Amino acid sequence: MEIKTERVRINVEGKTMGGYLARPADSTARPAVVVFMEIFGVNSHIREVTERVARAGYVALAPDFFHRTGPGIEYGYDEKGMTEGIKLLGMLKADEMIADAQAALSFLKRQAGVEGAKIGAMGFCIGGHMTYLTACETDVKATASFYGGGIAADKGLGGGGPSTLSRTHKIRGRILCLFGAKDAHIPLSQVDAIRAELEKHNIRHEVVVYPQADHGFFCDQRGSYEKAAAEDAWAKAKKLFAEELGK
Repeated sequence: MEIKTERVRINVEGKTMGGYLARPADSTARPAVVVFMEIFGVNSHIREVTERVARAGYVALAPDFFHRTGPGIEYGYDEKGMTEGIKLLGMLKADEMIADAQAALSFLKRQAGVEGAKIGAMGFCIGGHMTYLTACETDVKATASFYGGGIAADKGLGGGGPSTLSRTHKIRGRILCLFGAKDAHIPLSQVDAIRAELEKHNIRHEVVVYPQADHGFFCDQRGSYEKAAAEDAWAKAKKLFAEELGK
């Protein structure tokens, strides 16, 4: 499918958040999907995923939720990128991330050609956490969280406020959570805690653990890329969005 892309600016409580927007080139009204980045910014991988979502028939937006502390950064998947990204990760606060998610959704709902009642989200690493938090705190219909770290931590992002896991009861849509069994950043005990909380509150969900996969298994720019898991995860995410958002 032919697509078009552009850089956009999104208002968040009087501040400007950058974003990368990709959409089918035709004028047909479409559902939308927010694509939440990793700690490496809206880099070439996240832009490629955003474009892939657009080619699947959705208006896709990747917002830069580092806009307060590192606007526009793009890091590579090396030691320096990891070090700098972790610094910015430590500055994130749950309330500000929720405001960013709400602003991204509001931006999409105002776009011509977006079916505003049909919006989903997906994200990777901290973006996977952001996806889960967005499912809890907004009206998104479907979310796909890829190796979301820290969801089951005792405290919320920034070390304060309620934990993201404790917000699970507020999820109104359907959620897909994807993990790697070899991921040292997200112990299987945390995966079990997420699954148990979703079951406890009768949330429509699927939790998938890929036995051979490590953290970052979806990204083909990382040494941890796992082709079989990535392809299956993509198929599951597309199925989720097709069933909950349509095309």
